[in-house]
Amino acid sequence: MLKEIYQKVVYLANHAHAPFWLFTIAFIESSVFPIPPDVLLIPMVIINRDKAFHFAMICTAGSVLGGLLGYAIGYAGYDFIGQYIVSFYGLENKFDVLKEWYAEYDIYIVAVAGFSPVPYKVFTIFSGLLQANIFSFFIASLLSRGARFFLIAWLLWRGGPSFKEWIEKNLYPITIAGSIALILGIVLVKFMLRA
Repeated sequence: MLKEIYQKVVYLANHAHAPFWLFTIAFIESSVFPIPPDVLLIPMVIINRDKAFHFAMICTAGSVLGGLLGYAIGYAGYDFIGQYIVSFYGLENKFDVLKEWYAEYDIYIVAVAGFSPVPYKVFTIFSGLLQANIFSFFIASLLSRGARFFLIAWLLWRGGPSFKEWIEKNLYPITIAGSIALILGIVLVKFMLRA
């Protein structure tokens, strides 16, 4: 089923209304949809490199606004829909651990999830459920999602179509490495502030 959805999303890259679909997929991926918008962003940038950063901006806007929907689901609709999304990713038993992480790192977790291949939607929902500061949540989402999508756009803009396979193959290791660097930076800053 996921493979069929993936193929449909890639097909949309050539569609006349591809920017609309990019925004829509980025929006729903941040709260409920399992396929990341990168799947559409990558071929769109390759097809039209001149609009690489425009597409990254559309993707970021959709994703951040969708993250606010995820926050709202956690805040007001966890019992109705949020728990099913969390269950889909098998994280219902990790709730206590996530609560402890939020107590210590709160919005930093959202920033890491927004940049990394970790399911961002789960953390948007948990942010609402645990009532994280909405302004901080918005800023963390904007910076991390923007960094991710603009990085992809920049790499493809620089490398062109021949870079597509490399990006698809190495996107997750790149974002994991970036996330680890971000986590280490957060821990270092917190350590220095306590000293």
